[in-house]
Amino acid sequence: MMEFHLAQINIAKMLAPADSPVMAEFMDNLDRINAIADQSEGFVWRLQEEAGNATSVRVYNDDFILVNMSVWTNADTLHQFTYQTAHSDIMRKRRQWFEKMQQMHMVLWYIPAGTTPSVEEAVARLDHVRQHGDTPYAFGFRSRFTPEQAREYINA
Repeated sequence: MMEFHLAQINIAKMLAPADSPVMAEFMDNLDRINAIADQSEGFVWRLQEEAGNATSVRVYNDDFILVNMSVWTNADTLHQFTYQTAHSDIMRKRRQWFEKMQQMHMVLWYIPAGTTPSVEEAVARLDHVRQHGDTPYAFGFRSRFTPEQAREYINA
């Protein structure tokens, strides 16, 4: 049977340019938090450019939107990194740096193990969950679909 991993994208709209004093604390912690992710149980891959992060990747034609994409072995390991490491401290302070998003800003979906998602694929999954809500094709943390359910949904 084919093995699957869990991909995720989340976006956030900055309150100010990345090089502004408003964003300084967030930007100063980015490498540290990314290093924690890289060393976390279940971590497989994350979107990054030469600088080691993805702050220059643009989605939705908006220079103020930052994108984070990663792949994990399963939802439990992603959840553990998100809520039980120093990442959670940064999340608690997010209103200091980012606007409150008016629509869904993160999505999870399954991919075949050994593959990496494209930004375009991730944006399509985010758009899908915004239009249709949680489905096995694209979902949030509150919905725990299995790879088998995703396959059945796609093939239906």
